[in-house]
Amino acid sequence: MELRHIRYFVAVADSGSVSGAARSQLHTSPPSLSRQLLDLEESLGVKLFDRKSRGIDLPDAGSIFLKYCRHILEQV
Repeated sequence: MELRHIRYFVAVADSGSVSGAARSQLHTSPPSLSRQLLDLEESLGVKLFDRKSRGIDLPDAGSIFLKYCRHILEQV
């Protein structure tokens, strides 16, 4: 896991959608961001997002991980 993965995760969680975060906050393409998030989920071995047709929701694991990610970004 790299710091960029944490930034990506927080941006998507805050915006509520991969495409919204990709365009407005991260200035990358949605497919590229989606791939990075899938890599993060695979490396952690846990599902961080519930993907819906209109955005995302965070399951319990995603909500807990978000708290840790915010703390990490505050420290950086």
